[in-house]
Amino acid sequence: MTRLASAFAKGRPALVCFITAGDGDTASNLDALVDGGADVIELGMPFTDPMADGPAIQAANLRSLGVGSTTRDVLLIANEFRERHPDVPLVLMGYANPMIRRGPEWFAAEAAACGVDGVICVDIPPEEDDALGPALRAKGIDLIRLATPTTDTARLPTVLDGSSGFVYYVSVAGITGLQQAATASIEDAVARLKAATDLPIAVGFGVRTPEQAGAIARVADGVVVGSALVELCEKHGTAAPEHIRALTASLAEAVHTARKEIAA
Repeated sequence: MTRLASAFAKGRPALVCFITAGDGDTASNLDALVDGGADVIELGMPFTDPMADGPAIQAANLRSLGVGSTTRDVLLIANEFRERHPDVPLVLMGYANPMIRRGPEWFAAEAAACGVDGVICVDIPPEEDDALGPALRAKGIDLIRLATPTTDTARLPTVLDGSSGFVYYVSVAGITGLQQAATASIEDAVARLKAATDLPIAVGFGVRTPEQAGAIARVADGVVVGSALVELCEKHGTAAPEHIRALTASLAEAVHTARKEIAA
C-alpha cells in the first residue's frame, strides 16, 4: 500500500495541509504540520502566475520567488522532508511551467528520487494528460486531479481517467481562500463523485477553521486546508511553526473525530 493510500485507510477522514515551498523556514513549517497531526502534506511550488490561488497564496509565491526559490530548491526541500518523515505522504502542487520546462520525464524522475508521492498540476487539463501524466505514472507517482462544481456528468469520466491517489474536489468556483461552499452542496458533490470512483475524495478551497473542517469531514474522506496556514507564515515569519502546529492540531482533532460525533 502506498503512503497516500495508507493515509486514507485509517478508518477516519484525513487532514491534508498546504504550505508554499521557500516561504519562510519551510523545513520547520513542514515539521510543524506533521507534529500537529496532518495526514498528507501538499507542498506548493512557487510560480509567477498562480492563477487558481487567492491573495494569501499569491503573496506566498512572490515571497518565495523573491528570495530566489527554484524548482531545484523545492525538490531539495522534498528530499530532506522524506529523510525526516519516511511515512508521511508528500504531494507537490503547482503549475505546468516549472514541472515540464525541462521535460516531464526529468521532473518525474527527480520527484520520485526525492520521495514525492503525488502531483497536483492545476493548469494541465485531463484532455492534455500526455503532457505530464505518463511520465509520473512511469515513476509510480500519483497524478491527483481536480473536480469542481462545474465538472458535469459528461466530463467527469475524463477527469477521473488516469487520476490516482485521491480526487481533490474544489468546493467553490473561484480562487483559494476567499469563500466556502455550503455543506449541503459539498455533501451532494461528494456523493456524486463517490458514485463514479473508488478514489478517496478530499475537499478544499475556503476551509479555514476547525468547525468548517469538521463539518466537511463528516461527508468527505479528507479535508484540505491551505490559505489559513499560509497566512500564518506571512504573519509570524520565523515564529510561524508554533502557530502552524497549534492550528494544525485543532484542525486534526476536528477532522479525525468528526464521524465519532455523528455516531454519538
